[in-house]
Amino acid sequence: MSKKLKVGIIGTGGISGTHIPGWNASEHAELVAGSDVDEGALKRWGEQHGVKKLSARPADLFQDRDIDIIDICTPNNYHAPLAVAALDAGKHVICEKPLAPEPAAIRDMIAARDRSGKLLMTAQHFRFQGSAKAMKAEIEAGALGDIYHARSWMLRRAAAPVRPGFIVKAHSGGGPCIDIGVHILDLTLWFMGNPRPVSVTGVARAELAHQKGAFSVWGGAIPPAFDVEDFATAFVRFENGATLILEVSWLLHHDTTGEDMQMWLYGTRGGSHWPKCEILETNYATRQHYNRTLKITRDAMEPHALECVEFARAVVEGAPSPVPAEQSLQVMAILDGVYRSQKSGGEVRLD
Repeated sequence: MSKKLKVGIIGTGGISGTHIPGWNASEHAELVAGSDVDEGALKRWGEQHGVKKLSARPADLFQDRDIDIIDICTPNNYHAPLAVAALDAGKHVICEKPLAPEPAAIRDMIAARDRSGKLLMTAQHFRFQGSAKAMKAEIEAGALGDIYHARSWMLRRAAAPVRPGFIVKAHSGGGPCIDIGVHILDLTLWFMGNPRPVSVTGVARAELAHQKGAFSVWGGAIPPAFDVEDFATAFVRFENGATLILEVSWLLHHDTTGEDMQMWLYGTRGGSHWPKCEILETNYATRQHYNRTLKITRDAMEPHALECVEFARAVVEGAPSPVPAEQSLQVMAILDGVYRSQKSGGEVRLD
C-alpha cells in the first residue's frame, strides 16, 4: 500500500491518549480526524495533537472516504453501534475493551465485520507486553502440557475510577467485572488456547462502594451515581474439562499498592506464574522441582501504542486480526455469565 492509512478516533478522552503514540509511530498509518460529544474538549484535543478534521458527529468520520480506520475509545455501551456503523461504511475498526458489554452485541459486530470484509480488533493491550508474549511462546512450545486449571485475579484497594463512563451502568454496562476483569480474563484464555467456556457460577456485588465515607484514591468520595458492582468472582468450566477461578475488584481490602494482577496456570507438564514469568517443572525420575524465569525482551513501546501499530500492519499485510472478535466473544460470554449467575443464584450454561 503506497499511502498511509488514515485514522479517525471516536472518543477523545483519556484512553485515546494512549493510542495516539502508536498511530504516530506507525509506518502504515496516521491520525487525521477525531470525534467527541464534548465539542470544547474535542477542539482542545485537536489543537494538542494537530488534528484538523473534527466533528461531534461520528457519522461524519464514517462518511469520509479518506478515512480507512476508526479507533473507538468511547464508554463501553457505545462501542457496538459505532463499530457496526463504521464497518458498514467500509472502515477497519479497532475498538477499546470490552468489545461490547453483552455477547449479543459482539455477535452483531462480527456480522458487520463479515458483511464488510474489513478487520475488527479488540484493544487488549496486555497481550502486547513482552512478558505476555514470552509466556505465550513458552506455553505454545509445550512447557505446561495440557492446561487443566487456572487462577486469575486483578484487584485494587480503594481504586475505583469515579467517572460516569465507568461507574454508571447506562454508560459502562458494568463495573470491575468488565472494566479490569476483561483484561486478566482475556489474557488467561489466550494463554490457555481459548478453550470454549460452557458454564459459569459467579457473584457480582457492591459490598464497599455504598458504605459511609467510601472513597477512591483515584478521585475522592464514591459518587451516589455508582450503580455497578465493586467486586466479582467466578468459577468457570470449559468444554475440554479445564477450570478457572477468577477474582476482580476496584475496592477490595487487599494488601496491594496500586493493582495486583496475577495468573497461575497448571498443566500436565508444568505450571506457571504471570507476570513473574516463572515456569514450574518437576523431574519425576529424581523427585526434584525446578523453577525457571523467562527472559523478557524489553517492550519497544507502551503496549497501548503497540497494539495500534500491529493493527495497522495487519490491515496493510492482509493478516488476521491481532485480537479476533471471536475471542472477545468468549470473554464476554463468561463475564455476562457472572452477572446472570448473580441474578439467578446458581450456575448458568453458556451458549
